[in-house]
Amino acid sequence: TIPNLIVSDHEVTRGEYKAVMGSDPSIASAYDKDGNKLTGDDVLNNPVNYVSWYNALVYCNKRSKAEGLKPCYSIDGSTDPAAWGEVPTSSNSTWDAAKCNFKANGYRLPTEAEWEWLARGGENFKYAGSDTIDDVAWYKENTNDTGTREVKTKAPNGYGLYDMSGNVREWCWDKKYVGLSDNGRVLRGGSWSYTNSYCTVYNCLEDYPSTENLRYGFRVVRLAN
Repeated sequence: TIPNLIVSDHEVTRGEYKAVMGSDPSIASAYDKDGNKLTGDDVLNNPVNYVSWYNALVYCNKRSKAEGLKPCYSIDGSTDPAAWGEVPTSSNSTWDAAKCNFKANGYRLPTEAEWEWLARGGENFKYAGSDTIDDVAWYKENTNDTGTREVKTKAPNGYGLYDMSGNVREWCWDKKYVGLSDNGRVLRGGSWSYTNSYCTVYNCLEDYPSTENLRYGFRVVRLAN
């Protein structure tokens, strides 16, 4: 069952992330829709990247607290990121055991099922909003594998959501088996550095939750009621 959700129509931007977390970890080069390289504050409207699944949980709870919402995530019994300690840069069993209160009204990552429902947009397209990938996605062929593009510069899907088939790959909540670990986490959507086969509404990858990758970002959702 997919609950009624308020959904960010774009991937969390570098500016939004910096406002909550105090810094921008992104290392992918940033460009505008015409391929002009951006510098300084001009990069802040591009999707944040090089963030781990762990980092995304911290962002969600910090933003929830800042906006007076009930945080969704708890680690070792606490919803306060200040009590969680430093964000691990390698697999951490305590952080892997994070819990999500799906009844809380704060920000969280979508589940994999929610993500695909949102990406499909009530339509029947191969990509999020079209069968023609260049209409809706920034991916390897139209970025020349150079870096991210400003959010919301391609067409949206049927739900008015942008970049679900490209720009950066998006972390989801769900666990997935990775190598010898059952603590991997799902990533959906394409990225500026992936070919079209990775950009469909049904393609799925997974990675360790501590992984920071210049192709990885996220978007947030929260309960509508």
